[in-house]
Amino acid sequence: MEHHFIGNAPSICKIRELIKLVSDTPFSVLISGETGTGKEVVARLLHYSSCRRRERFIKVNCAALPLTLLESELFGYEKGAFTGADKSKPGKFELASDGVIFLDEIGDMPILLQAKLLEVIQCGKFVRLGGTTDVSVNTWVISSTNHNLQEDMRESLFREDLYYRLNVINIQIPPLRERREDIGLLANHFLERYGRELKLSYYPCLPDEMNRMFMTYPWPGNVRELSSTVLRFLIGEPPEVICSEMEIGMKEEGDSPADEREKPVPIGNQPASPTLLEIKARATKNIERQAILRALKNTGWKKRAAARMLRISHKALYYKMEDLGIRREGDGARSRKGDAD
Repeated sequence: MEHHFIGNAPSICKIRELIKLVSDTPFSVLISGETGTGKEVVARLLHYSSCRRRERFIKVNCAALPLTLLESELFGYEKGAFTGADKSKPGKFELASDGVIFLDEIGDMPILLQAKLLEVIQCGKFVRLGGTTDVSVNTWVISSTNHNLQEDMRESLFREDLYYRLNVINIQIPPLRERREDIGLLANHFLERYGRELKLSYYPCLPDEMNRMFMTYPWPGNVRELSSTVLRFLIGEPPEVICSEMEIGMKEEGDSPADEREKPVPIGNQPASPTLLEIKARATKNIERQAILRALKNTGWKKRAAARMLRISHKALYYKMEDLGIRREGDGARSRKGDAD
């Protein structure tokens, strides 16, 4: 599978060049950047561009697991190492030998585990949890962080020796607000991507008001937030609602302290995610509505001409307009005969 790092901004072009230079070296790579900038995309592109592309790419989220589980996940364990360990299990480093291990959010790794990680990177050896013999691996280590690791080192939250082992090659990904020339390119990419995934035969362009808002909005969630916003539009969220929320977000971003802005929404307050079928149905309905409105406006709201443009019957157009709630302002006062021009 091919991976793309989309953008024409000078900073993105430099990152692509750096990927070409380092992809076949054994040096550890540290990818830094805000949440949602595309750190995993760069990690996968490094793997795809390297001579290890046919070997495994193993991702470990260092922020998602507590200390004991993260250690066994990374290094494996022997039978009887702890209650419930009824057989030996290899860790991610073994599974990624000759390939790539991607340590996502390395800044959240507990400091007690950092010494063992340092040993693996230095020597290529470790001992499984509950084991006594060395396990040798040849794994390319790529890590990512949204932390300021130098600040973490000053606060004794991250080992200095590990930092210099991980940070042999540093790739700093800029936030989206610093490469606004790429916003339109990325938005079109997500329209096409989600259109393909939902198997849509047609998908609309972003309206002018959304394009203008996209260029002024600060994108605190970066490319991931842009992707989500384009999907919301594609499945039928009104552009004026999306733009209004973005305007409110800009005001709150300016008024709220940084620590308050980072607070997540409680899980219990979040609506249930729609199924793929529901997303496709909503997207199809939204696209049909926009296509019909465009045809009606282009024909001066002459429905027979609009039906011919859309290659559907006059009756089918009426049914779809009724189903989608499409009504020209003032239509209620007109006769049915007058509407049928």
